[in-house]
Amino acid sequence: MKILHVISTLAPRDGGPSKACVEMARAVARRGHEITIFATDKDGAGRLDVPTDRPVERNGVTLRYFPAAAPRFWGRSPAMADALEVAIPTVDVVHMHSLYLYHDLMVGRFCRRFGVPYILRPHGSLDPYLWRRHRLRKMVMELAFQNRVTRGAARLHFTTEDERTLAAPYVFGVPGFVVPNGLDLDEFADLPPAGTFRSRHPEIGDRPLALFLGRLNFKKGLDILCDAFAAVARDLPEARLVIAGPDDGMELAARGWLAERGIADRTIFTGMLTGADKYAVLRDADLFVLPSYTENFGIAVIEALACGVPVAISDHVGVWREVETAGAGWVTPVDAVAFAGAMRAALGDRPTARARGQRGRELVARDYAWPSIAVELERNYIEIADGAAAGVRS
Repeated sequence: MKILHVISTLAPRDGGPSKACVEMARAVARRGHEITIFATDKDGAGRLDVPTDRPVERNGVTLRYFPAAAPRFWGRSPAMADALEVAIPTVDVVHMHSLYLYHDLMVGRFCRRFGVPYILRPHGSLDPYLWRRHRLRKMVMELAFQNRVTRGAARLHFTTEDERTLAAPYVFGVPGFVVPNGLDLDEFADLPPAGTFRSRHPEIGDRPLALFLGRLNFKKGLDILCDAFAAVARDLPEARLVIAGPDDGMELAARGWLAERGIADRTIFTGMLTGADKYAVLRDADLFVLPSYTENFGIAVIEALACGVPVAISDHVGVWREVETAGAGWVTPVDAVAFAGAMRAALGDRPTARARGQRGRELVARDYAWPSIAVELERNYIEIADGAAAGVRS
């Protein structure tokens, strides 16, 4: 099969969507399919250092980057639109990522014109918490194109049952399927030696360490985390917190909250960590924390579990049911008092925390390896392409 993924950006700082797009494409390509990804070169306010004049081959996947134009927040790229008009008639299925963006308008237009089916992946944007945000601006785009694009999808792709349930009022009855994100477990087979991250930060020493790893974004619950850690620090003054990730508008506020609570000296901000540096901090953490207000999946949660790190997450993180069922961590409401209790339990009893982390590692190996997930993606692609072909024949 020939499958085309279309996404606004593959910038690492954008976190889960870009990572998931690349990895699912690679996993399905390994099953013998021809996979291409179209993306713009935008990276926040800047541009990725990527060629926009030729394809790039990586891990069996063809990547094509196109220059972004104003308005950049919308991911507009006339060059991508021109390429989509040529490429879409040649593929069996298009897998489109995120809503309310320029590529949604253009993919919808050309798929209708050429009779090519497409899958729409909302990436959590149909959770009511996010659906209500910037409602007027989104309503304009819904009336202009997004409602038509959503109605025209062959299927919607969700990563958890919770995401599908929350999106139901906004999808006009379009059918959906649930296939989670995955991990390449080979990347976790040879982690940095224990103590690598701590040796770079001797102020941590052997103290209990909680880790937040992700974009510093409004939805991540950093206000809940700062309140919770302040409560934990009163009972466990030796505890430390690392906040690792690119600033997405919340770092200044988080630093202020920590200073107001008198715990800034017990917190380390590292900025974005990638590659061996990311695995080093995961390897040395006693607890991964994510008290998000909304999270359609939570790929960083799965990465932490793959490293044997137990997690404390809110029940608004998509994978919370799986974590709770497996006994791989602690799940609480989006509430600072409850979240502090989970952090206190984990950091105050490290043997119990390690046991939960081991159960998390087993959960990931069983349910979140890309090879098995790729089979489910492939099955949906085949069914959608066959259904479109049958419609044309009839």
